[in-house]
Amino acid sequence: MAATPIRSAELLAVGTELLLGEIVDTNSAWLARELADRSVDVYWSQRVGDNRGRIAQALRQALDRSDLVVVCGGLGPTDDDVTREAIADVAGEAPTVDADLEAALRDRFARFARTMPERNLKQAWLIPSAEALPNPVGTAPGWLVRLRIGDAERIVVALPGPPAELVPMWREQARPRLAFPTARFVARTFKTFGIGESHVAELLAAFTGGSNPSVATYAKRDGVHVRVAAKATDEAEARALLAPSAASVAEALGDRVWGHDDDELASRALAALGARRGSLALVDLATGGRLAALLTEAQAATPTGSTPAGDPGPLRGAVVAWRDEALEVLGVPITVRVAAAGPAEGADPANDETDDAVALARAACARFATDHGVALTPWRVRAANGMGERPSWTACWAVVGPFGTESRRVILPPQGAGGRDERLAFSVLFELWSLTKT
Repeated sequence: MAATPIRSAELLAVGTELLLGEIVDTNSAWLARELADRSVDVYWSQRVGDNRGRIAQALRQALDRSDLVVVCGGLGPTDDDVTREAIADVAGEAPTVDADLEAALRDRFARFARTMPERNLKQAWLIPSAEALPNPVGTAPGWLVRLRIGDAERIVVALPGPPAELVPMWREQARPRLAFPTARFVARTFKTFGIGESHVAELLAAFTGGSNPSVATYAKRDGVHVRVAAKATDEAEARALLAPSAASVAEALGDRVWGHDDDELASRALAALGARRGSLALVDLATGGRLAALLTEAQAATPTGSTPAGDPGPLRGAVVAWRDEALEVLGVPITVRVAAAGPAEGADPANDETDDAVALARAACARFATDHGVALTPWRVRAANGMGERPSWTACWAVVGPFGTESRRVILPPQGAGGRDERLAFSVLFELWSLTKT
């Protein structure tokens, strides 16, 4: 175990592919949350390419200011995997092949009836100050290195880049070998929708200036999240410190909050339907199936046993289409209400489009025998050839159910088709949740 608890940490992600944008560094985000949960402050995070000198430079800088440096990636067998070499350079030690690691490596290849390339021997290297971290998933063991920098002990943990190897190695091998502060960090996240981040900040202006507890806002795909966090000597004290601020935030946000912490909006909407034994069908002409996918994934993730035997869940059916002809499966004709020459003077074509959305939602209920229906349609102005021109930032939705009918025209900012479709899908999920929650 470390002589003193780790209070500060730095994350170093290695790989030229990270700098080229070929992959996204999700490892650092995951590790940052792991460390924050253990009251370790992460003040810096870096990405560096597969260059021995630059990795060593980044390590020296990190060891100068942080108790722990976690390095992700660069532990493979190829010439551009140079994390071990860089750590050895910083430690001033020469790596050698460890007999036990070599035997384990050769045995792994033999068990899969493969011949081990000799270049893989570098994965059996160790330096005197390093302890090997076993890797049951892959061929690259990790390293835990303890160094003296001046009068302070510093620790380097080197983990493989693939998350399937990194996560179990951190949890099962690295984390138990490290000493963390007895202080505890606790947080509560409030998830809102239908209000912008600047408006949320105005509502919470009286609370966002503090440092412990702290209140911060984050714009996310499913709305604006508000995180209230506190740190204290133990968990009970931290929760006691958190409680008044969390209560004040909850009161300020009111009914704009749809969930907390790990809640997902699609799951919350389905749970609200399930609580009233409701069923749902939808028609999606506007998001390319985003809404159907979010609901399907949420229903598939519902734990076994949380619904009555034989009950498939609230979502019973969905029609995802682009051309009107595909809607024949619903058994209703779709009438184009806007003439080729455009709407009559003073008329609002959006009214006709929301009427169409309501008709489709009701048709979906009839087709799939449900008591709730949702429909999304693009707002279309018909061209002379009968094809539609789709301003994809404008759409209409309708939700029908025992509560009645709600429909709306939505104008979204031009943020790319994928972003707009996702925003529209979450808008409908929030409305569905709002109308069905008990």
